[in-house]
Amino acid sequence: MYKHILVAVDGSDTSKMALNEAMKLASDQHATIRLVHVADLIPTYTDLEIPSQVVQYQEALREIGQKVLAECHALTEKSGIQADTRLRIIETPGEHIYDAVEAEAIQWPADLIVIGSHGRRGIRRFILGSVAEGVMRVATKPVLLVRGN
Repeated sequence: MYKHILVAVDGSDTSKMALNEAMKLASDQHATIRLVHVADLIPTYTDLEIPSQVVQYQEALREIGQKVLAECHALTEKSGIQADTRLRIIETPGEHIYDAVEAEAIQWPADLIVIGSHGRRGIRRFILGSVAEGVMRVATKPVLLVRGN
């Protein structure tokens, strides 16, 4: 049923829970996983005024993304699941993380998107937003939402 499972990872415990569910599915379905991490290089607010600081900040985000992908890929390898990784970069104002996840799901092409949700409510959800909710709104593929603790 599912041969290509896209898993959005951000290094959080909830993201790791989503990866664990995706690995169970991949094992059962003999599917391949693509791990995707989206680095948003357009800060919504920053006090960085010197261009070199902005470049350092952006490089740090890329390095963090690569580290998250490497850690998650190691988990898939340990479980014997075939997986690859993709770091997507947002450099265009107005593009959202959920748009990048959806674009990757279409481009790869995924049969299923797996993403964790932190389960924020009220003002925290309003302020922080929800990538998982955004993915669910724009996705053209089925979405498995894994709720964190």
